[in-house]
Amino acid sequence: MSAGPGPLTEEDLLDALAAGDRSALAGLYDRYGRQAWALARRICADDAHAEDAVQEAFLAVWRGAARFDATRGRVGTWVMTLVHHKAVDLVRREEGVRRRTTTLDEQQPLPATPGADGAALASVTAAAVRRALAALPEEQRHALSLAYFGGYTQREVASLTDSPLGTVKSRMFAGLARLRTALGPVLAEGDFR
Repeated sequence: MSAGPGPLTEEDLLDALAAGDRSALAGLYDRYGRQAWALARRICADDAHAEDAVQEAFLAVWRGAARFDATRGRVGTWVMTLVHHKAVDLVRREEGVRRRTTTLDEQQPLPATPGADGAALASVTAAAVRRALAALPEEQRHALSLAYFGGYTQREVASLTDSPLGTVKSRMFAGLARLRTALGPVLAEGDFR
């Protein structure tokens, strides 16, 4: 990795990584490792699982660096999205293991399960939410994703995105207003606040 004039951008690091430069992975980890671990820790609620999720995410960065499309978003957003997905996958795997190994108490009633109509409605609603999120400007979508999917506070989102707190609040307010407008026909009034 050549150190040219000034520090390398995240795109430079990803290009170097795609070309096989292992030190570029270290550079990306130095840049995002702390945030990645904090996000994974919030999702996993366990240090060891958070470390596993971050390791899996950075392995995915290593393997997928050449396929990254800069027109779809920033490198940092991609890395944090990978961390989020790996952490959620790990939690789901652990929950599956826990469910398979839990013995049922014959005296305890089983929880009610949603019917097919509820699952179909949830699927339609989820698709509408994904479309509405995709239609938001990148800054609004990123701020909302960090806050609602990543569990960060507005102050933490401001720190992660190097933006003033007021700007983050404005982006989130505007993004939520757009989502309410877009999802109005899908969601009942008052369900999406």
